[in-house]
Amino acid sequence: MNRKIFIPLFASLLIIWSVVAGQKNSSSAFIKENVKFAAEQYSLQTALIEEMGEVKNPKTFINGEIRYIRPQEWTSGFFPGSMWYLFELTGDEKWKSLGTKYTEAIEEVKNLTSHHDVGFMIGCSFGNALRLTGNERYKDVIVQAAKSLSTRYRPNAGIIQSWNVTGGWQAERGWECPVIIDNMMNLELLFEATRLSGDSSFYDIAISHADKTIEHHFRDDYTTWHVIDYSLEDGSIRNKHTAQGFSHESTWARGQSWGIYGYVVCYRETGDVKYLEQAKKAFEAVASHINMPEDKIPYWDYDAPNIPHALRDVSSAAIMASALYELATYENREYYKGWADEIMESLASPVYRAKVGENGNFLLKHSVGSIPHGSEIDVPLNYADYYFLEALKRKRDLEK
Repeated sequence: MNRKIFIPLFASLLIIWSVVAGQKNSSSAFIKENVKFAAEQYSLQTALIEEMGEVKNPKTFINGEIRYIRPQEWTSGFFPGSMWYLFELTGDEKWKSLGTKYTEAIEEVKNLTSHHDVGFMIGCSFGNALRLTGNERYKDVIVQAAKSLSTRYRPNAGIIQSWNVTGGWQAERGWECPVIIDNMMNLELLFEATRLSGDSSFYDIAISHADKTIEHHFRDDYTTWHVIDYSLEDGSIRNKHTAQGFSHESTWARGQSWGIYGYVVCYRETGDVKYLEQAKKAFEAVASHINMPEDKIPYWDYDAPNIPHALRDVSSAAIMASALYELATYENREYYKGWADEIMESLASPVYRAKVGENGNFLLKHSVGSIPHGSEIDVPLNYADYYFLEALKRKRDLEK
């Protein structure tokens, strides 16, 4: 090679290598710093629990008070699951011990049949525990939970009923068989149960539910309704509503993130490209939304009043970031990973991430439970923390 050509070429390659190495070092430092913070913050959280001498399950921090929940509450699997991600991210056996303790404390949930969230509750706790320990006993818990969830399958409609309508605020809506977009997140439990048991009925239920949700839950622009109310008699659609968003025709941010994540899982478990396409289109619906903020942390509803002064929902951002990291492993890596990285940079900024010892010892600030119900508004939430840690883990794995 001509020396005059070689020297500039070598210099160019050296510059490219330096830039890539710098990016990797920067990303590694980002992950390391956030894992260190999470371990410090949750060490304070768990120290409080251990001092009480009984297992407590923290969900949120409101008016200066940490709110603990019963095993039957729909978010009970997230805090134990966070212990497992901390174990995976740090290698510290302390988190394995705490993960085992807090996970086994909610085992009774495997028999819960009164609502659909058993998938969240058992999957995030026992699912991660099985993945990281191989404890054979946990397989039976997961399969039993899938059996419990399957009791909510309604063959005429081809879906898993989310809520009962015999009590609470749901009874006042006139619904017959409400299904919420969140329910896509519970299908992972059914896929796992088929793998563990060989019983394909779990798989078949998951596929039916996913297909019916594509058919009925999405608008023409691939935004989602929160609630589809089915007829138990013939499976027809009775109502299309949004209970936790701004209005029936608005796009509730967390629901949209649940939908994106759920179809990424369905593609992983089936290889059916229609699920990949659904996830991508559901993401593009909000990625290109006129009300997507510059820092990529969504408002609690993409059509909320008072934008740009409306509240943000950090939980919807953390869920979406985690889903996008997995989506990046299937195609268009730089695009989806780039989006996820930008979300994570914002989440880790002082605007959204707490200081050690503050925020009730939760990791992230500014999540929204349900504004229409006046519940958990602009507070930390355990599922925002869980998906933030999951996203950190997926980012680390993707960059190895």
